[in-house]
Amino acid sequence: MSNKEKTVSYTTQNTYLTQNKLGPKTKNIWLVFHGIGYLSRYFVKYFNGLDPDENYIIVPQAPSKYYLKNEYKYVGASWLTKENTATEINNVINYIDAVLDAEKLPKETNLILFGFSQGVSVATRWLARNKIDCKMIVLYAGGIPNELTPEDFEFLDYSYTTIKIVYGDQDQYLNPERLKSEKIKTDTLFQGSVKIISFKGGHEIKPKIIQDLL
Repeated sequence: MSNKEKTVSYTTQNTYLTQNKLGPKTKNIWLVFHGIGYLSRYFVKYFNGLDPDENYIIVPQAPSKYYLKNEYKYVGASWLTKENTATEINNVINYIDAVLDAEKLPKETNLILFGFSQGVSVATRWLARNKIDCKMIVLYAGGIPNELTPEDFEFLDYSYTTIKIVYGDQDQYLNPERLKSEKIKTDTLFQGSVKIISFKGGHEIKPKIIQDLL
């Protein structure tokens, strides 16, 4: 008996969420990637403190849904796993591109790229692949994939783009050794043009920090 794993392409659908209205007063467009275990409609609440006239929030939805805590009650989602990762990365990036194509965003606004936890890996991979000019890149409590290189980010203009790394000083996923290695990685990838923001707390989103990013 022999097994052969094959691949098929097909059309699928996925939701995404927006908050506030895109209009003449809009200054900032946030492209936000949630962490593992979230749904976009719950994650967007952390951005409620931003001025709704000036900030338009887009929150793509991780495609892989599952029940949390084996209770078959609450649903979470994941972007990627170690299974078939390269193909899944392509699928996710194609989905994000479709979201932005559907939104038809005006060019005169500031694009802010925001990733939390697992969302950091999605945000940085999408950025490296598409090389989009962002006014600000916020990498919050997550790690940058090891396959990304300084050449992937050579297109960035640091006189225009601000890069901010945010983490809690008691984050259970970021021990001192991990923090040190991530610091070396970010300095290498972004030519030392990184601002570090740390806060008292764990692996969590602080809405006040989001408001103070601007």
